[in-house]
Amino acid sequence: MNDASDTTAMDTAPTSTPARVLLRTLALDLLTVAWDPLPRLSRPRWLAWLPHCVIGYIGIFCTFLTAAHMDDHYGVTGGHPLVPALATGGSVLLAMFRPIAGWWLGLLAAGLVAAQIHDRVGNGQTWPWTSGGMFPFAVVLLLVALRVPPRVTVAVIGLSVGLTGLAELLFKPEHGQSTVPGVALLFGFVGVLGYALRATRLARTKLVEQETLTEEERAQRTLLEERSRIARELHDVVAHHMSVISIQAQVAPHLVENPSEELKENLAGIRENALEALTELRRVLGVLRSEHPEDAANPHHPQPTLAELDGLVDNVCSAGLTVATEIAGIRRPLAPGVELTAYRIVQEALSNCLRHAPGSRVEVGIAYGPHELHLCIANTAPTRPVPPSQGAGHGLLGMRERAGMLGGELAAGPRPGGGYEVSAVLPMDPATKKG
Repeated sequence: MNDASDTTAMDTAPTSTPARVLLRTLALDLLTVAWDPLPRLSRPRWLAWLPHCVIGYIGIFCTFLTAAHMDDHYGVTGGHPLVPALATGGSVLLAMFRPIAGWWLGLLAAGLVAAQIHDRVGNGQTWPWTSGGMFPFAVVLLLVALRVPPRVTVAVIGLSVGLTGLAELLFKPEHGQSTVPGVALLFGFVGVLGYALRATRLARTKLVEQETLTEEERAQRTLLEERSRIARELHDVVAHHMSVISIQAQVAPHLVENPSEELKENLAGIRENALEALTELRRVLGVLRSEHPEDAANPHHPQPTLAELDGLVDNVCSAGLTVATEIAGIRRPLAPGVELTAYRIVQEALSNCLRHAPGSRVEVGIAYGPHELHLCIANTAPTRPVPPSQGAGHGLLGMRERAGMLGGELAAGPRPGGGYEVSAVLPMDPATKKG
């Protein structure tokens, strides 16, 4: 019995319909006094507060306009117009920072004006709105529409026009002229204008945010692509050395007369570990290999070293640059990772010279120190027009990533006399540098 009663009560309980939810939401929106200041102009900065100054002057002007209009057209003299006039100007100023609160104050000011001029309305004069009172309230509505969602703008304008019609229906003076058509047209236009300006501002803001995110994602993607390329190249270098270790361990017993069983077991263990490490390395990093046979990262292509620098310079010279190479110190083979990183830095710097400094003179300096390798690629100002670049503009990210991976440093920037310079310092022994 109790279960049936509970079921009946649940069936007859009121449910929240979409209309009720919408009305409740609108009621909360119209009763808020939240702080929502008028946005400042972003560009130029010296005009950031210009809209606030203009609206401030409009508020002051509306105060005097209301008082003068009540005095001249309706004969309300003395101190009576002071309160509604101050409320009218204050509503404009308040709407700059609290739009809904400013709207309520504007309605209160309009009601005070209508009450004081009610018995003084003559033939052809408007009521409850005066011709001078519509303008300040239209400014308030514009400030509201610039900050609130469209549904709230529609509700505000609808209530304003509806209250106007209700006041005329109940309290319109005998000789008063209706203002409902005029305020409906004016307030509707102001609402549409505010909505359009608000939508434009929001779209511009989202566009700037999207451009910022796109630029960050592009830089991150370029960095990840460069890291993948480095991983592929290092995979080839390490795989080569592991293969050499495996082959040497296999051949070593045949180079020794009567090798002991212990030596054979140790060498077999070295070979087995090398092959296992090589298999694991290929399993983890092999997915980063290029599937294109012409890709420089393909395992069938040996990785470049500084020994191939002359060929790289010849290719750049044939493209229209004048390149001078100077090598200081004792030229000697370096660790494969250092050789590859140094070559890629010089290659990227020369490519940047081709793209951004056509016709310039480039100097490539390589200095072999006791513990560090110094690179410097400097170019003069371009002598021909610079064509628009189609690249992402993140080549320096890859160079810095390569230098940092070895524990080195890279700096790049314009030269005082024009042109650009890239310099890097790479340790001869990256393991010692990192330790």
